[in-house]
Amino acid sequence: MQQVIVSSPEPVTLLGGSDHVAADLAAALSHAPVLVAADGGGDSALLAGHHPAAVIGDMDSLSASGREILADVLHPVREQETTDFDKALRAISAPLVLAVGVSGGRFDHDLAALTVLARHPDRPCLVIGRESLVFLCPPRLRLDLAPGTTVSVFPLLPGRIESHGLEWPTTGLHLAPGGRIGTSNRAMGPVDLSPEGSHMLVILPRDQLSIAVRALLAQVGAACGRWPARAE
Repeated sequence: MQQVIVSSPEPVTLLGGSDHVAADLAAALSHAPVLVAADGGGDSALLAGHHPAAVIGDMDSLSASGREILADVLHPVREQETTDFDKALRAISAPLVLAVGVSGGRFDHDLAALTVLARHPDRPCLVIGRESLVFLCPPRLRLDLAPGTTVSVFPLLPGRIESHGLEWPTTGLHLAPGGRIGTSNRAMGPVDLSPEGSHMLVILPRDQLSIAVRALLAQVGAACGRWPARAE
């Protein structure tokens, strides 16, 4: 198991090397002021005028100039079995990680990022995309959403999720990737979600970042507030 490199009592922003909107990084840092970069995200951090607390990855994407400037915070992880997002996330201990620039709008990168979320349910992480937010639903979640807000739940594995406050309730339904899914639902007001396992994604519009962050942080320290680590 990889050692923890960054331990923070505050939420952490994790910046990858994929294309991202500058406003997304600024929004993430407003909620999660500790900045960590995943490999080539170190160059992105420097371009944005930031010196990250750590750069974690196999260092095959970070430029030579980036390696020189950030030499004091480089933490190489040489294995090639996982993505740099994975390497960095599992090396961070924090109440919440906000990931920016880990997909870039590419389907292959998106799928890889979702796999990382599924692999590390004990590392609360919200991925900020161009139009959407995605995260694993914790054992209990309350989202203070306005009526009409789009809410999607997507099962990475077959299972159930109890819900209150959705226009089309999911309680009692069996969801599966190749069967019934729960995308493009709508909030009637505040929404409560309770999945039976750590394999249910929640997808919200990008403009719901503050609400999503508050909801996820509210689970920190709560009973059954996060999923346990999976056995390696």
